[in-house]
Amino acid sequence: MNLPINHVKQALKAGKLQLGMNFGQLRSSEIPRLLAAAGFHWAFIDTEHGGFDLETVQDVCRVSTAAGLCPVVRVVDLHYGLVARALDSGAQGIIFPRMEDPKLLETALSWTKFPPLGVRGYGLQPSQTSYSTLSFNEIIEHLNANTLTVLQIESKRAVDAREEILAVPGIDAVMIGPADLSISLGVPGDFQHPKMVEAMEAVRDTCERRGIAPGTHTRNPGLARFWKARGMRFLGCGSDIAYLWDKAAETAKAVLDE
Repeated sequence: MNLPINHVKQALKAGKLQLGMNFGQLRSSEIPRLLAAAGFHWAFIDTEHGGFDLETVQDVCRVSTAAGLCPVVRVVDLHYGLVARALDSGAQGIIFPRMEDPKLLETALSWTKFPPLGVRGYGLQPSQTSYSTLSFNEIIEHLNANTLTVLQIESKRAVDAREEILAVPGIDAVMIGPADLSISLGVPGDFQHPKMVEAMEAVRDTCERRGIAPGTHTRNPGLARFWKARGMRFLGCGSDIAYLWDKAAETAKAVLDE
């Protein structure tokens, strides 16, 4: 049996837009199937601000991969055990939040790869390798090539240090965190403020020069289209709870306000 290919990583390398969303509140493994059918390419499973435990993460990752949706886990902190266990649970990528230190980023990236490219420990179970009969070397080579690495730039300090941060080898994509960045820039929640646009475009330009896919998360389709037009390719829009709220509120208003 063949190991799964990370189609999002391949598409980003080819310069294509990949659409994702935030998933961390509704504990249902049916949601990845729904998202894949709706046309999403990836979802980040949010263990930083979401409430999922490791067993839920594992269930969601396995269903996501089977459905053709790339599961990317945002860890709560830069710690080897959090990264390794997320990957061993089936994550096809890791998002590192609040990145400001190039040296720490270099160390964190090493946790996502097996030797000789990194220091990830080998403890894979048959279910994690699709019951493959491939050799250790074949599995290691495949997983090293198919694990997506994403960092978040979420502060003015990180924007100012972007050249040094993004010079670290092994970064596949950036997902700018607009909420925390807007707070850091003194314009909380004003996502199209000139300070925000200037900072995000500066990060985008550095990403493009270094062959890294630029991206951000957005809260609605209007903002997503705004940043799509400006070259963001690892593009997130919305969340599981927001989609349910938006449709529920729309339905209640349409029926009760008649």
